[in-house]
Amino acid sequence: MLSPRKVKYRKVQKGRMKGNSGRGTEIAFGSFALKTLEEAWLNARQIEAARIAVNRYMKREGQVWIRIFPDKPVTKKPAEVRMGKGKGAPEFWAAPITPGRILFEVEGVSAEIAQEALRLAAQKLPVKTKFIIRRDYVA
Repeated sequence: MLSPRKVKYRKVQKGRMKGNSGRGTEIAFGSFALKTLEEAWLNARQIEAARIAVNRYMKREGQVWIRIFPDKPVTKKPAEVRMGKGKGAPEFWAAPITPGRILFEVEGVSAEIAQEALRLAAQKLPVKTKFIIRRDYVA
């Protein structure tokens, strides 16, 4: 699963996700991509499940790029603990995403295979997504 090797701070504040994505909105590597239409925190397990779904359907043909990385530590307090006494321990890593962000890119397979592979990946994610094709793609 994806997680940073080292971070400057162990715990971070929640922050706010408003507006559309300012970066990572164009296809950079592949010919086909999965673009998000909502904002959410995708945790490392969800990203990994989607990656496995894509690779399994494509039978390891072509290439897959993951364009997001879970670098935000999300903390959680243990069950049945009283309020106060500080912030909980880091529980998992998440990638905050906003609308317009490219999540996965695929290259080296036909459009039909890429579309089905990314559809299977989208089922593993808690956000609405859209399949997009590079502008200069020729079948």
